[in-house]
Amino acid sequence: MTRRPRPQPPPSGLLDWTSSTHWSRTPRPCRYCDQPTQLRNSKRSPAHKTCAEAALQQQAADAADAYHQDGQL
Repeated sequence: MTRRPRPQPPPSGLLDWTSSTHWSRTPRPCRYCDQPTQLRNSKRSPAHKTCAEAALQQQAADAADAYHQDGQL
């Protein structure tokens, strides 16, 4: 069985963080890479947009792999 290629995100990324609610004046360590960021995710946790998108892609890949290993595909 051949695996389908995973779709690639658009150049702008998966997430739309254009709202000012994703910004904070105070830099805090990113929850993924520990580097300072002024960005906040939808739950107001500090996170770089690129780090959050990479984590989402990894979660999707892990779920697809688990689904595939379980004989569902």
